[in-house]
Amino acid sequence: MPKLKTKSGAKKRFALTGSGKIKRKNAYKSHILTKKETKQKRNLTQTSYVATVDEKSVKRQLAIK
Repeated sequence: MPKLKTKSGAKKRFALTGSGKIKRKNAYKSHILTKKETKQKRNLTQTSYVATVDEKSVKRQLAIK
């Protein structure tokens, strides 16, 4: 069986934590920031985790199990 290739887009967007969760950045923080409140922009800066429903798909893209 050949090795599975990692999707290069997923490699750049996701990171695996020590506990096995997958970290991701929040969307809507790249442009058109003038109409967004300061509080919203500040909260979008923080990282969040991939939903449990999507974990299987992301792990397959990262070639993890």
